[in-house]
Amino acid sequence: MKTFKLSALAALVLAGGAVQAQDWTLKAGVTRYDTDSRTTGIQGIGIPPGADAKVGDATTAIIVVERTLTPNLGAEVVLGIPPRIRARATGSVAFLGDDVLSAKNVAPTLLVNYYFGRPGDTWRPYVGAGLNYTKFASAKSSLAPQVELSDSVGLAVQAGINLAFNKQWGAFASVARVDVKSDLVGVASTVLTTTIDFRPTTYSAGLWYKF
Repeated sequence: MKTFKLSALAALVLAGGAVQAQDWTLKAGVTRYDTDSRTTGIQGIGIPPGADAKVGDATTAIIVVERTLTPNLGAEVVLGIPPRIRARATGSVAFLGDDVLSAKNVAPTLLVNYYFGRPGDTWRPYVGAGLNYTKFASAKSSLAPQVELSDSVGLAVQAGINLAFNKQWGAFASVARVDVKSDLVGVASTVLTTTIDFRPTTYSAGLWYKF
């Protein structure tokens, strides 16, 4: 249902541009997903105090579709090949090592961008804000045969710059901060629980084509 609502909102925003602006932009590039995760600690019967985990980083390819709304406003939907996010054990269970948890990160994001300058400028910096929906799929853990992570809906903000090679082709680079939190439940001989605040920063770069 959350995926449907986000998709519907994206469709409405992308379809509702001002009549004088008809440009679409397709972007393709690479994103580095850097986490600065914090958790509430791993709780469960028999789990030693201080048990924790640290989420690692990932790199993936992205596709962005943007609709020009006005000469200075655009709305975009960011989609990526879901990377596998992995976590290592820390604290009192650090001896368990890497890959105590892994999951694919499906995270479509809808952003509205404000572009500085004019449409014909070679360099156009921009800032944007919107919503991110993150779903964790194919979750696995060496500590529990059954593990689930709840979906997350949170704010996303970004800043970037476009470089125009000509009227149709160019390059882009951006950095974004996303609010992603998830409740984890693992079932083994005991029930393991924690809340993960991923606190990711993403760094993206690639090429764009306007049509």
